[in-house]
Amino acid sequence: MEFPEIVDEKCEEINKAKFTLSNLKMKHFGSNGDLYKERQKLIKPIQDKVYTAIQEVAQKGSYAFVLDSASDVAVLYYNSKYDKTDLVLKKLGYL
Repeated sequence: MEFPEIVDEKCEEINKAKFTLSNLKMKHFGSNGDLYKERQKLIKPIQDKVYTAIQEVAQKGSYAFVLDSASDVAVLYYNSKYDKTDLVLKKLGYL
């Protein structure tokens, strides 16, 4: 085997290894990978408790809205009597 053939063979091996590594990264760390799924499984019960507590406090205190001050626009709770979506859709001719 000549030197250029060896180089080509090694380059092909490297490219295959890069492809395999990329697939493994996606499988384990990608947007729907094992780490994401495990994190969701562990965090969901905590989030559910927090959202239930927020809803109970808001309803007991007769709050119209509960906002997440840690983010820009996240509404954690709202009283549906203030939801004007149907009025806006009707005004736009969609209802």
